[in-house]
Amino acid sequence: MTKPSYQDIARLAGVGTATVERVLNGRGGVRAELIEKVAVAARVLNYPRVLPETHRGLVRIEVLMVRPETTFYRRLANAFEAISATLDPLVIVHRSFADERNAAEIAERILKSRSSRSALILAVPNSPAINAAVEAVAKQGLPVVHVVTRASETTGDFVGIDNYAAGRTAAHFIARMARRSGPVVALCHPIYQVHRDRVRGFSDYFLEHPGEVQFQWLAFTRDEEHYSAESLSEALTKYPDLVGLYNAGGGNSALINVLRRQSGFRDLLYIGHELTDYTRSALQDGIMDVVLDQAPEAQAQRALDLILHRIGLTKIKPDPGHIRFITITAEGL
Repeated sequence: MTKPSYQDIARLAGVGTATVERVLNGRGGVRAELIEKVAVAARVLNYPRVLPETHRGLVRIEVLMVRPETTFYRRLANAFEAISATLDPLVIVHRSFADERNAAEIAERILKSRSSRSALILAVPNSPAINAAVEAVAKQGLPVVHVVTRASETTGDFVGIDNYAAGRTAAHFIARMARRSGPVVALCHPIYQVHRDRVRGFSDYFLEHPGEVQFQWLAFTRDEEHYSAESLSEALTKYPDLVGLYNAGGGNSALINVLRRQSGFRDLLYIGHELTDYTRSALQDGIMDVVLDQAPEAQAQRALDLILHRIGLTKIKPDPGHIRFITITAEGL
C-alpha cells in the first residue's frame, strides 16, 4: 500500500498539514485534543512511524462501574483489564467504581473527569440525574456505551444480554421443570432497569401460560445479603408449598445459605444469575437448578470493540445484537 501523506492524515483528522507535521515529528506546540486526532488518524491509515512516547496513551477510555465487592463486577473489571493489555499502547482503559446508591456522585463522575477522555463506558444504574449527565456529555460529542444495564434509555449504545428473554427463559424452565404444582416467587433489585426487564419477562411468560405452576409474589432485595435472606425466609413462611424461585439479581450466596438450612425445601426449583463459586457449588449440591450467566467477559470485549470503532481505531463494526447469555446446569459444569 502507498504510504499515506500528511494531506491524507490531515483530511481524516480534520486539521491542517502543518499540525500533522508538528505532531508526527514531535515538535510540540500542539493542543492535546489535536495531537489525539492526528495520532488516531495516523494509526487508522497505518502510517509507518512509531509515534513519540509523549504522544502515546492518547486515547483514554474511561470505564465507570459499581459494586466492586461482587463477583460479577469483579469479573467485568478483570475483563476490561485483560483486554486493555492486548490493545495498542495508544489506548488506555481506566477503570473506576462509584457507589450505586449515590446518583449525584455518579452523575458528577460522568460530567467531570480528572483527565481528558475519548470515550465513556458505563455499568451503573439509571436515575434522572444520571440520565441528564449522560445526555450532557453525549451532546459534547463524547461516545457513550452502556454495559450490563442502561444508565440512559435514550442516549448511548447498549451492550448486554436480552434481559426480558432471560426472565422468560427462567419462567419457562420453572414451568416445565417444577417437581409439583404450586406457587412461584421472584426476587430483584428494582434500581436496575435490567432487573425490572427480567421480572417483566418472567411475569409475562406465566400470564401467557396459565397452569398449576404460577408466579405469585415479588420481593425487592437490593442485592444485599441481609435483604435477600429476609425476603426468601418470608417467602418460605408465606408459601410453605413453594415450588419455584427466580432471583433476577444478585445476593445468591445468602439465598443458597438459607436453602442449605431449610431441608424441607430441597425440591424447590431455583434459578438465578451469574456463575460464581457459590452458584457453582449450589448447582453441584442440587440446591440450584439453572444459572443464567451474562458472560461479562464478552460484554467487555464488545463494549471496547464498539468504542474503538466509534473513535476510528478500527473499521470493523461490532455485532449490534445482544450478547448471548449462557445457560448452565450441574451437568454442564
